[in-house]
Amino acid sequence: MNQHAKVEIRHSTCPHDCPSACALDVEVIGGQSIGRVRGSKQQTYTAGVVCAKVARYAERIHHPDRVIHPLRRIGPKGSGQFARISWDEALDEIGERFNQAEREFGAESVWPYYYAGTMGIVMRDGINRLAHVKKYSRFYSTICANVARIGFAIGTGKIAGADPREMGVSDLVVIWGTNPVNTQVNVMTHASRARKERGARIAAVDVYNNETMKQADIKIILRPGTDGAFACGVMHVLFRDGYADRAYMDKYTDCPGELEAHLKSRTPEWASNICGVPVAEIEAFARAVGETRRTFFRLGYGFTRSRNGAAQMHAALCIPAVTGAWQYEGGGAFFNNYALWHFNESIIEGHDAIDRTTRVMDQSKIGRILTGDAEALRGGGPVKAMLIQNTNPMTVAPEQGLVRQGFAREDLFMVVHEQFMTETAQMADIVLPATMFMEHDDLYYGGGHQHISVGAKLIDAPGECRSNHEVLQEIARRVGADHRGFDMTPRELIDATLKLSGHGDIEKLEADLWRDLQPDFRTSHYLDGFAHADRKFHFKADWAHPPFGLMMGDVDKMPALPDHWAVIEQADATHPFRLATSPSRSFLNTTFNETPSSQAREGRASVMIHPLDAAALGIAEGDAVTLGNTRGETTLIATLFDGVRRGVLIAESIHPNKDHIGGRGINMLTGAEAVAPIGGAAFHDNKVWVKKAAPLPV
Repeated sequence: MNQHAKVEIRHSTCPHDCPSACALDVEVIGGQSIGRVRGSKQQTYTAGVVCAKVARYAERIHHPDRVIHPLRRIGPKGSGQFARISWDEALDEIGERFNQAEREFGAESVWPYYYAGTMGIVMRDGINRLAHVKKYSRFYSTICANVARIGFAIGTGKIAGADPREMGVSDLVVIWGTNPVNTQVNVMTHASRARKERGARIAAVDVYNNETMKQADIKIILRPGTDGAFACGVMHVLFRDGYADRAYMDKYTDCPGELEAHLKSRTPEWASNICGVPVAEIEAFARAVGETRRTFFRLGYGFTRSRNGAAQMHAALCIPAVTGAWQYEGGGAFFNNYALWHFNESIIEGHDAIDRTTRVMDQSKIGRILTGDAEALRGGGPVKAMLIQNTNPMTVAPEQGLVRQGFAREDLFMVVHEQFMTETAQMADIVLPATMFMEHDDLYYGGGHQHISVGAKLIDAPGECRSNHEVLQEIARRVGADHRGFDMTPRELIDATLKLSGHGDIEKLEADLWRDLQPDFRTSHYLDGFAHADRKFHFKADWAHPPFGLMMGDVDKMPALPDHWAVIEQADATHPFRLATSPSRSFLNTTFNETPSSQAREGRASVMIHPLDAAALGIAEGDAVTLGNTRGETTLIATLFDGVRRGVLIAESIHPNKDHIGGRGINMLTGAEAVAPIGGAAFHDNKVWVKKAAPLPV
């Protein structure tokens, strides 16, 4: 009776929507529960470091509030009134209602909806197989990375860059458009190593003095949406003062002379007027970059949150091509390694069943779609039934006013497969209990590094939780969706996908633990040419012919050469402030919203405002303030903060809507307009007004 349970160290990969995809060593206790989670030292990018919220994962996986039984709504939508039912009852009702919607309104009236609550490709992407086989409305992902991805690829020709571990041998690491202390802790691991071992400097470029910037030697604080202006001012100085590597550009780039002529008028003074960075800081940054051959540009997802984000990413990416930093170990640029995986997901997603005539609807426009916007519906009929996995659109989607209205429809049958009773689950007709990543098998890749891995099931799930794949198998049976992918286990799907992708089999990958796919130095640094047909880096962007994605937005207005594209939501007399909704340290979108340690660290939903702006509005520290624009309003707590430019507001993290005073969350203010050239949601690009709200009740 007094024997201690056996503790075994097992390996896994963090599945959450973060480029680090950390390699994990997990304490498995008695085969039934987990203890401490650590970053694995065996994988050279994770290098033994993991973020605090994942280190405390036992708090989440063994949380007493997990959904562990199927539930049916018995009260009004959003009332939280549910009754426990059996899996067969739940699945039979889902099949019945999906089939009814198909009979009465056509197959496209059913819209499977998902995102990156897990980055495991079996559990994340299998929902597409159901959509393809049944010819349900298809799904276009726009809520995260499109804008930054295309901005990088339009320059290099593909989404891959220098080995991110080379930050550790750099002499200047430029962290731009990301706050890795909050969101990608391993970036700081390698940058800090370079500082310790080489005396390297760290530069941070962002819209506020965040936790990463506080650790930086060079701090550049921009106005939101003005990175392109800053980049142009920097490149002007590089050409003007002899830091441009003309021999490199002549060999490796498309039009250096045209770029130099274009930048003649993009002086530091011009840039400063737009981005708010003093001229002296622009000049000093340019000198630091120009004088340091081993300058590594770690470019982040912040670029993807602005209406001009693709052009801004491209402008920032042009800097190491001007200096020739790509030639050196510890130099060049990195955003994401998407081009390395070559995963053939044809079985997982059911590519052989795709009907190209079936409409594809924009994930970000879910509010417009559910409220009957004809353009968002792509000219088709209404959505009458949904299956939602791996996402919480009632909190994270833009245009929350419309989202709420859409989800409140009594004629919309909604199934939510979830781990907790999120605000989206509260609106469901049927809630199904979902496994977490240690409770099923899956296949992972690291967007922020170069490894692939199998994440094996480590423990049994509590209660009646089932994996995404199991739920899809059972729904497929009830709606007549026949495909071999539904007859396979997750391990069989992983094995088949690896073989189709040229990565061997599942046993070999499991033996490798985390397989390193990084190409050799010459390939990673494009020393044999970039990935465009002409083998050049493209200073001149061909936005009209993106290498991937569905073209949308004002593509014809995008600047071909690096520039400030003034398409952002400009502050005006009615909306004098610009708002960015930046990520927090202890929440990950809305994952970890439910864990006590994360809740304690993040506290109340708040907004940072410059003290001088606050004083002008009669706002004091801790006051309730209301932010608003034409989309809606939200009320939160004011935090006085001088680490922003005047006229800029920062609201960190996506707190639950209920944490905001009045229950309206920060995404009441964000828009869903399509971002050129291939869509996206501009979460950091909002004009708002601010006013002091009524005092909080005592």
